[in-house]
Amino acid sequence: MRASEPSQRTRIPATRWNGDDPGQAGERASAPPFTSVPRASKDQTEQFFRSGHTNNWAVLVCTSRFWFNYRHVANTLSVYRSVKRLGIPDSHIVLMLADDMACNPRNPKPATVFSHKNMELNVYGDDVEVDYRSYEVTVENFLRVLTGRIPPSTPRSKRLLSDDRSNILIYMTGHGGNGFLKFQDSEEITNIELADAFEQMWQKRRYNELLFIIDTCQGASMYERFYSPNIMALASSQVGEDSLSHQPDPAIGVHLMDRYTFYVLEFLEEINPASQTNMNDLFQVCPKSLCVSTPGHRTDLFQRDPKNVLITDFFGSVRKVEITTETIRLQPDLGNMESRYKKEWMDEELMEPLKYAEQLPVAQIIHQDWSGHHRIFGIPGASKHFSVIMIPSNTLTFSEQSPLSWRASPQVEDHCRNQS
Repeated sequence: MRASEPSQRTRIPATRWNGDDPGQAGERASAPPFTSVPRASKDQTEQFFRSGHTNNWAVLVCTSRFWFNYRHVANTLSVYRSVKRLGIPDSHIVLMLADDMACNPRNPKPATVFSHKNMELNVYGDDVEVDYRSYEVTVENFLRVLTGRIPPSTPRSKRLLSDDRSNILIYMTGHGGNGFLKFQDSEEITNIELADAFEQMWQKRRYNELLFIIDTCQGASMYERFYSPNIMALASSQVGEDSLSHQPDPAIGVHLMDRYTFYVLEFLEEINPASQTNMNDLFQVCPKSLCVSTPGHRTDLFQRDPKNVLITDFFGSVRKVEITTETIRLQPDLGNMESRYKKEWMDEELMEPLKYAEQLPVAQIIHQDWSGHHRIFGIPGASKHFSVIMIPSNTLTFSEQSPLSWRASPQVEDHCRNQS
């Protein structure tokens, strides 16, 4: 079944010209020429649209709990900060953090997570939107997010609403081994389960191209079983190697980041939304002399040459533009704006002022007469005639939780019913 189904999807080779396939020369020649655009701009346009995607998504996962795994949360939040800076909005980011280091009692600076020893960059920030936190970060929820098999009641912020024109970045960090990644020290996901989830995504047309990055021990083992098209994978270490931490901080007693992610983020800090840096440059950011482990990557399933794949194809957001050499002057129509303003002003003048409904002053409704055996109830302002009802105190039952909430006894209810 798996061998035959992928062949049914031939949309990507048929709809994208990669610059190297002579069989598509006729298709390219039949396209409308950019007659008014210089040759240099034409080449930039072809490079800009070459990926064929129309939207970007990111799924960022930290699978570790406990304070000594501080660095894994910092890894994920640092990648989150980078993709947001390059243009991917929170609505297209699914952030999963297994522990809340910002509010951990051991954190000497609450509501902060730092990725550098000098404490200059708070990667937690003021606008972090965590979609799955604490015990919500499970293997089941992660696979459901990828495959779209989630309950109908799941809010939009917890959904991966991608399609067949989506480029997806999936970043994972935590503790792992040969062929598995642990989730919260209680369960694990295997490389086979991950590969099958990506195949479901491909069959259900949930991605156009996918970039998988994992920072864990023996990380390369997690992409060995991938078999779906258009997947590029990177790992921090080869099978049999450990992925090491970086930047110990004596003030909090833990390491702040992992080596591989640290150098990847150092590389991403030099990237801007218009950058022409390609994936081959990303492959070289952390040699063994820096990472101590041997980073790996896999590109045999990816149909484009990595040198033609921009970093912003996955870490940035698509900005479709129309290139023109003509100057366009935008002059507002002041006459229409003035008449519209006058009309709105007149409508506001004719409109009756809004009035709020009078609320019952609960604190004044209930009065207690401590000198007698009655409680006095009155509603001031209800009418011109002020009415006072004398009710024996033994006919009322007051709530223990709030002295202002009361309930009349059956005798009072019957009396009121008879009077009405």
